[in-house]
Amino acid sequence: MMTAAQFKMYRSIANRSLQRVLAYRISYIITFLANSINLLAIYFLWQGIYSGREVVGGYTWDQMKTYLLVTFLANSVLSWYSESAISGKILDGSVAVDLLKPVDFQTARFAETLGSSLLEGGMSTVLLILFATFLTGVTFPGSLSVYVLFAVSLLGAIVVKFGVVYLAALLCFWSTGSMGIVWTRIALTNLLSGALVPLAFFPDWLEKLALLLPFQAIIHTPSMIFLQQADTGESLQLIGIQLFWGAALWIAGRAMWNWAVRQVTIHGG
Repeated sequence: MMTAAQFKMYRSIANRSLQRVLAYRISYIITFLANSINLLAIYFLWQGIYSGREVVGGYTWDQMKTYLLVTFLANSVLSWYSESAISGKILDGSVAVDLLKPVDFQTARFAETLGSSLLEGGMSTVLLILFATFLTGVTFPGSLSVYVLFAVSLLGAIVVKFGVVYLAALLCFWSTGSMGIVWTRIALTNLLSGALVPLAFFPDWLEKLALLLPFQAIIHTPSMIFLQQADTGESLQLIGIQLFWGAALWIAGRAMWNWAVRQVTIHGG
């Protein structure tokens, strides 16, 4: 159980992470604008796919527009900044300093992720409101309970994605660089989470496989809830699966960290 003093310490870490993002806001804004342009490109790609079609893969064009916005939000709240911060500590050897501090490395990195996610999520929400204002036919839930369940699932998605990102970052203990690891992680996550296309578009065998893996909890679950493709009971079950994967990945990350610091010489340290 975390004590009040520990909670205050990790909250301070989250605050410093938010301040660092603000300090390098030009770099962050450029990255954010690049992601926005990517969202526009994907939007026009799907617009072309739906040209002359009312339904594709069980999704109407209005549902797909909503799906794209939800996907953008879920991906934006834990971005490249958070991922590079973890791998960077390992590759430059500054992780050795963290070993001397009275803090848990994994929890501290999660606190940093939450700190930066406050700004990333806030800016993404503002951008999505602007998109929704100028787009017609975007589907919004009419029930408050759906928004509550969606918010909870979005938090669950952050926890699961952090678990995946953290495990991938720890691989840098055995590597002299992070780019190959990061791009492989991004490719797998985007494909199997439903970020590229909804899982319903997959061949039956691949869809079943994706639903057995943790990646689907990052995009598939929040989008299912927001688009009301799952009722309240099913939504709670989906959130329960998110919690399971969040806990499993956290335990796996802790085990991998404990093994790594015993077995590996830190690059640069």
